[in-house]
Amino acid sequence: MGKILLGRDDYLDKMRGCWLGKNIGGTLGTPYEGKKYAHCLDYYDPVPTEPLPNDDLDFQLVWLKMLEDRGVCPTFKDFSEYSFCTYNLLRGLKPPISGAFQNYWVDEMGSPIRSEIWACVAPGDPQLAASMAWMDSSMDHAGGEGRWGEMFWAAVESAAFVIQDPKTLIEIGLSMIPVSSHVARAIREASRCHECGIEWGEARERIATTFGHHNPCNAVPNHGFTIIGWLYGKDYGDKLCKAVNCGYDTDCCTGATLGSVLGIIHGASGIPEEWKRPVGEAITPVGFTVTEGLPKTIGELVARTRKVAEEFLSRRSRAAEFAGRTSAPEDALSSLFDNQQVRGLLCFDVHCSVEDLGGLQVAFHYGGEPVLRPGVRKTFEVSLMESWKPVDASAATVGVKAPAGWEVSQPLVEGGRFKFSVLAGAVDARNVLELAVKAGQRGGRAEFTVLGPEAAKPIPASTHAPKD
Repeated sequence: MGKILLGRDDYLDKMRGCWLGKNIGGTLGTPYEGKKYAHCLDYYDPVPTEPLPNDDLDFQLVWLKMLEDRGVCPTFKDFSEYSFCTYNLLRGLKPPISGAFQNYWVDEMGSPIRSEIWACVAPGDPQLAASMAWMDSSMDHAGGEGRWGEMFWAAVESAAFVIQDPKTLIEIGLSMIPVSSHVARAIREASRCHECGIEWGEARERIATTFGHHNPCNAVPNHGFTIIGWLYGKDYGDKLCKAVNCGYDTDCCTGATLGSVLGIIHGASGIPEEWKRPVGEAITPVGFTVTEGLPKTIGELVARTRKVAEEFLSRRSRAAEFAGRTSAPEDALSSLFDNQQVRGLLCFDVHCSVEDLGGLQVAFHYGGEPVLRPGVRKTFEVSLMESWKPVDASAATVGVKAPAGWEVSQPLVEGGRFKFSVLAGAVDARNVLELAVKAGQRGGRAEFTVLGPEAAKPIPASTHAPKD
């Protein structure tokens, strides 16, 4: 397949539209966030004089900074899914199990609303954008609906730099996530309602009734609401208002997401002036965001995103590249729908921690909870990958160094993985297994944490992670 060529001027207009749309939709929906009944907006109410704070835009500014210098880690919020990410990382658990273990909130909207940055640095390559969203969601939504939502929107938004048809874009997004996911089912139901001529209010009730949740930030119904706004709205403003009028997580999760998609499709130049004027060019961070080094205006955000995208596409994309003007080969749709690189990620084991050793990914598989109980023999597995593709284990070696007093069997290759068992009479709260890994010219030492029962006490569902 030939590469999709993205004209730099077109890209800049669409990318600016993405970030403007994020501000516009978030500002429209913020006053109604969390309300579970339908609304009747047809414009901002109240009309702002600047964009309202949007912590989920702030997250993406942090990811941009990380992409720029590889040295900045996000400061996560201390509630919901973010608190469990931080809690698990501090316990020594690496992604993806950091985003799964004891985390009640994996089905929330915390990662889908971070999708735009991956589309903007991988425009015209939905598969690459979805792959980056998968890695991002591994931090705090591994194994949940939030992961599939972020991958869906990253793919949709990346493809929107090339095509405009909503139904085609929706199908491209769906091709990157499991057909059995509830996010996919809610999206398909919203699309079906529109195709069958069901009026939008009834479609909204079907989503709320069939996929509704007691938590207003649950990803499943909010994805259905966003699709309803997109398909049922008559124009830019009506689409945003219909999404927000469905209720629930109306700020960054429905209004802002749809605002970003529409901004990419039409470009900043195509967003009506009456929607742009009230929010302007500023970025308004929330109070807890550490803003040092982050963009402070849309213009600065656009300029810095462009630099990262230039490098990202040239080094990582097989599907798209920048050029003087936009053009697409005849088989462009095949390229946009291609999901061969994503398929393996859809069934990737979330009960593992991954460490990268200079391009060699070492995955430590816990076989369930990352916990060892005294007197109970447990089998662990180690798999090796390069660029997330399996490495022949028969041509590699793995050595294990365990805490004193632990009985560890010799790692043996079985089913493409190294397997070894561990038995301990006493298990501390936090324990480290050190692996010496060699595969061809790559390798090194990787450390993985195994918790004892004392560090894995039950945590009540629907609460934040402990702070100690």
